[in-house]
Amino acid sequence: MNAIDATDRHIKTSDGPPPSLLAIILDTNPHAWAHLSSTLPLSKAVANLLVFINAHLASGNANEVAVIASHSQRAQWLYPTPKPSSPRSTTTTSNGHDSSSQNRSRNRDMDMANGTTALSDSANKYRPFATIEHAIQTNLTALLSTTTATDLSSTTTTLIGGALSTALTYIAKSTIRHSPVDPTLTAAAADATNPSAHLADSDGTASTQRVSLTSRILVLSVSGDLASQYIPVMNAIFAAQRQRIPIDILKLAGDTVLLQQACDATGGIYMAPAAPQGLLQYLMMAFLPDAVARRALVLPGAGDVDFRAACFCHRRVVDVGFVCSVCLSIFCEPLTDATCLTCGSHLSLATAQTAAPALIPRKKKKRKRAPGEAVTPAGSNTPVPGGTPTHA
Repeated sequence: MNAIDATDRHIKTSDGPPPSLLAIILDTNPHAWAHLSSTLPLSKAVANLLVFINAHLASGNANEVAVIASHSQRAQWLYPTPKPSSPRSTTTTSNGHDSSSQNRSRNRDMDMANGTTALSDSANKYRPFATIEHAIQTNLTALLSTTTATDLSSTTTTLIGGALSTALTYIAKSTIRHSPVDPTLTAAAADATNPSAHLADSDGTASTQRVSLTSRILVLSVSGDLASQYIPVMNAIFAAQRQRIPIDILKLAGDTVLLQQACDATGGIYMAPAAPQGLLQYLMMAFLPDAVARRALVLPGAGDVDFRAACFCHRRVVDVGFVCSVCLSIFCEPLTDATCLTCGSHLSLATAQTAAPALIPRKKKKRKRAPGEAVTPAGSNTPVPGGTPTHA
């Protein structure tokens, strides 16, 4: 047919922007949200966050989202919901009934007892939006209901380090799944290049149409002191910096040094609004564009970044400290036994504290002679040999 009418009928691929994965970390610290209950309740913040998620999914057909709750003692998935580890095989009981139907009815009864109902088919809401909204609200309600008074009294901070590690792991898995495969490679070479290629496509024809995935992390933080998690947070920052994954920070309450450093090191956006009531406006105007769209936009600056570090002994942010020469661990005061707590090396911190600093003498600079100036300065006596008599 092409030879008859000379029409180019090749299949055109999509020339739009690449798919974007947005990993959202929601700080669900009960102590912090209790202080914000008068200005911004948690329910209102979640409602604004759901509108922002819908806008992200609507901006691209292939966009994805993942929501992780950074709670007091653990990091919990809000979306996608982890699959249960129970086997899916269908077995038959001794009385001849199907056990899978019994399990489904038992799970339905448990859901009714826990107060969670199935997703209703409503014609007034887009089905993917309703699915994500139902999953986030259900998992968040289950997370808050299982938090006991003992958990609240044991700690007042949030596990932001575990949430960042979980988000980076999910991004790495999604990146491998979306990475394109060269059609010239063999099956063995394709599996070595992209091990998850056979999981997304049953044959090798459609795998060449996939494009790379752009990812970013958005942290909605309300906790103040995160110095106790300095090491895991910094490791997550370095991993995100190496993978070129920007970490955006929206600070609604408190002030932390680590999140400013995470935003500055990865090239993200840091905002600490004075009025948290306009949460949806900050989300839509500053954090909706992905990494590709930000190249053509004027982004808000992070301002003055505090680059202070936290000590490894007491987890306190220090201005001046003692650094181990082997593992570069930071300590706020000299150790009693002069042994590094991280690598066990013997340190001479006491000697370094009492010894006077070495001073290097400054070299004397010779004055340059001006043009026409005599070698002997004017007014100075000419040296006379000792054995020559002089007469007046």
